[in-house]
Amino acid sequence: MNWWGSGAGSADVTRKIRVGIIFGGRSGEHEVSLMSARSVMKAINKNKYEVTVIGITKEGKWIAGDDTMKQLTSGDVANASEAALLGEPQHRALMQVKAHAASGGVTLSSMTELDVIFPLLHGTFGEDGTVQGLLELADIPYVGAGVVGSAVGMDKAVFKSVMKAHDIPTPKYVIALRSEVERDVSVVIAKCEAQFGYPMFAKPANLGSSVGVVKAHNKNEMPEALREAAKWDRKILIEQGIDAREIEVSVLGNDEPIASVPGEIVPKKEFYDYNAKYIDGDSELTIPAPLDEATTKRAQQIAVATFKAIDACGMARVDFLMDRNTSELYVSEINTIPGFTEISMYPKLWEASGMSYSELIDRLIELAIERQAEKDATQRVYEVKR
Repeated sequence: MNWWGSGAGSADVTRKIRVGIIFGGRSGEHEVSLMSARSVMKAINKNKYEVTVIGITKEGKWIAGDDTMKQLTSGDVANASEAALLGEPQHRALMQVKAHAASGGVTLSSMTELDVIFPLLHGTFGEDGTVQGLLELADIPYVGAGVVGSAVGMDKAVFKSVMKAHDIPTPKYVIALRSEVERDVSVVIAKCEAQFGYPMFAKPANLGSSVGVVKAHNKNEMPEALREAAKWDRKILIEQGIDAREIEVSVLGNDEPIASVPGEIVPKKEFYDYNAKYIDGDSELTIPAPLDEATTKRAQQIAVATFKAIDACGMARVDFLMDRNTSELYVSEINTIPGFTEISMYPKLWEASGMSYSELIDRLIELAIERQAEKDATQRVYEVKR
């Protein structure tokens, strides 16, 4: 595939690559997505890319236009231009949607053709394979993991199973359903206590940025922890607490991914929660992490193995817990659309590895286009010979 889009005539290699940046979304991480998008919009090379901003409201409405970021930030989207992407390759354009009150119908008109999409949708309805499925149907190149990698990376319960199947170390865990918590929370607590001791972490299986994550130090704190996690997802991951250092490694690539130098988070609070990540700003990010050479190499190897195990591509950040007593590394989770502000760990680790923020954006777009070319080499039609 040529980056200037299918259906084009002779290539105009002088024109800018048309990039659609999608952000916002129906997720508890909506505000985090806006932060990431602001940073990318500021840093992306305007001489190389023609940028179209596409916002998704908390209710799921797609909007586009020059005021999209302002409208999503304020929540005032009453006068926003509604937009849509159609799930078919014949219409790769971003469509403007105009409603007709009299007839109750809508009219679609092309706003702009798109060469590649950069999704910055953290959490559900964006990082979980849903938007990726739409982009696959539309046959538009996009940054980051595909449907499978996104879905497995997002669902902590499924992700844990994949880690076990690949012999990648991860903390002990139990999976519970919201219905089980509502029916009899004591049964869930007993199930967890039979597997490991306190402290325990209760986490929504399909959310990130530590939203809904609660640390229970004892049995008395467990009911509240489980109910809080259950607010955010029908499936809950209960994980054994470890006296650990928090190590993170960024991964970049498609078939042959590479790992950055590791970084370490030293939270001022008991653990690295949402406020510590995005509001308080008083946690320390140590880059590179103070690790010996053997541990650094092992973290990088496990990060790449984790990336490959879920069939990720483009980018991901692998988060580790490193036992303070044994120095054993455990994979906590993988983020296939990690925080992407200029001060976020993913780009900071690549900066420390020799790649600037704007160069990282360029590389991710290149990887998206390369992956599309690989998909286009796949035969789609089987003709029966008679």
